[in-house]
Amino acid sequence: MSDKKVEIYADGIGQVHFAGGMVRYDFFRLQPDANGGEPTSETAERIIMPPQGFLNAYNSMERLIDKLLEAGILKKNEVVETAE
Repeated sequence: MSDKKVEIYADGIGQVHFAGGMVRYDFFRLQPDANGGEPTSETAERIIMPPQGFLNAYNSMERLIDKLLEAGILKKNEVVETAE
């Protein structure tokens, strides 16, 4: 196995879905508009993992979010309730 590390940049996750017994993350990158308009998103990479791997990743992200909130890097969004 190679010791070469791969680094991937993405602006975000466009979609997370479950198919074929696996969880699939579609990452996207924003691409500039040739005419100076709003950037468009373009699917860049897909990560596929088993459900247990997804759960482990989710738990890791949740712990990181807690640390970023504590450090003041992120702020929690307030949920606004609407009357129906």
